[in-house]
Amino acid sequence: VQLQACGGGLVQAGGSLRLSCAASGRTLSSYAMAWFRQAPGKEREFVASISWNGGSTDYADSVKGRFTISRDNAQNTVNLQMNSLKPEDTAVYYCAARASTYRGTYSRASAFNYWGQGTQVTVSS
Repeated sequence: VQLQACGGGLVQAGGSLRLSCAASGRTLSSYAMAWFRQAPGKEREFVASISWNGGSTDYADSVKGRFTISRDNAQNTVNLQMNSLKPEDTAVYYCAARASTYRGTYSRASAFNYWGQGTQVTVSS
């Protein structure tokens, strides 16, 4: 499956962005999905994940209450709504996929074997 992330950009602190991850080559309906991010000089970190049917979600503590992950299997997309953005949210955001109909979610990068190319999110103070 090929993943294409988009929706990044430059926004002021307190603003919002909506990232989307579109898949081609395969339907995402049997894939667990997640978003990770990587800031300059830092390791890639987990942001949010969602189970194959949307029944389970998980978030990093740093984004809980501000970010919402969702999926539309009919449109073959996964979205990340980011509100109340902070400068520390600045990073390249990656979507990831893992073929799984497990009802839970995954938060380790090593669990995912398909990755998008990343989209830059920059939050100015």
